Amino acid sequence: MGERIYGYVRVSTQEQNEARQLTAMRDFGVQEENIVVEKVSGKDFDRPRYRRLVRALRAKDVLVVKSIDRLGRNYTEILDQWSLITKKREAAIVVLDMPLLDTRQSRDLTGTLISDIVLQLLSYVAQTERENIRQRQAEGIAAAKANGVRFGRKQMDMPAGFSSLAEEWGGGQVSARQAASRLGISHHTFLKYARIHVGG
Repeated sequence: MGERIYGYVRVSTQEQNEARQLTAMRDFGVQEENIVVEKVSGKDFDRPRYRRLVRALRAKDVLVVKSIDRLGRNYTEILDQWSLITKKREAAIVVLDMPLLDTRQSRDLTGTLISDIVLQLLSYVAQTERENIRQRQAEGIAAAKANGVRFGRKQMDMPAGFSSLAEEWGGGQVSARQAASRLGISHHTFLKYARIHVGG
């Protein structure tokens, strides 16, 4: 039985680059039935399909990914997966975005060393860029808040008379149901905003 070539495509719920990765796999020559697509949330990064695929790899099989960050969330994880696939499973990895990271061509010691050095450098750069993006996002949010931009669900405009009825409810003069009925809104909505009003 000859080598099998697999493609692994990962997209988070926020990303929309699944089609681009799939096209790259097909262009490389990965058979449709050997392409594994996984949609994972960036929050928990649980990857059952990826784990099954790695367990199925045999010596001389090839795993194709579009970019090295498909292998893991951070520098350490990428390096761990690279080692697991190339050393423990004895399979090859092809990173389409970086031709130097093609271990099919580098079975000898020098080739392996070059791949490992390039991988470490690229993994570090990928993680640094992700951290820079998070930092820029945090700075942007902080600047927007400082300029009065509010985040989260837009607060509903309350009917006229809400403030005085919320105060009366807070003082025990009316019940939430009575106040909601007078305002023409639901009991739940009145309570939600009255608590904010009285508490604030």
